[in-house]
Amino acid sequence: MLVRRIGLAVMVVALGVALAACGCFQQAMRGEQAPPPAPEQKAAAAPEERHEAAPAPEAQAAPAPEAAIELSDIYFDFDKYDIRPGDAEVLKKNYEWFSSQTGRVRIEGNCDERGTVEYNLVLGQKRADAAKHYLVGLGVAQGRLETISYGKEKPLDPGHDEAAWAKNRRDHFTPLEK
Repeated sequence: MLVRRIGLAVMVVALGVALAACGCFQQAMRGEQAPPPAPEQKAAAAPEERHEAAPAPEAQAAPAPEAAIELSDIYFDFDKYDIRPGDAEVLKKNYEWFSSQTGRVRIEGNCDERGTVEYNLVLGQKRADAAKHYLVGLGVAQGRLETISYGKEKPLDPGHDEAAWAKNRRDHFTPLEK
């Protein structure tokens, strides 16, 4: 019995140390992440150090039910969650879906395989929140949008190169049942 308690205590302490080591996770848990800038501010701001400027991949996810056909994924640069100009146009087209439908949509933030699970969960959430913020700015009611981060757990392309990673750094839009 004592051995189990000691083992449990050691596991709790180890988990605490592991989470404490990831500064980005601590920052997100304290709510210190900065909200994504408004779309107007992004256009005016000069892009800061970009690791890779990957073009939006042409391959899309397989079409889902008929209601989802009009919703397109958007893509992100490495380690970024800002909406690129081309993807802003995609979001504007996605906004048309909201004008013609009454349903809700889940925005699923995804990352490539690089980085820790915790880091990618936070980054995926920032990506989903950025798309939500943009759509709300266009006029979509917040209650029609929900966000989730899958981090690196649901890759679109299982490859281990830049082409695959570019496809996996995305927000996917899933219509929810009414």
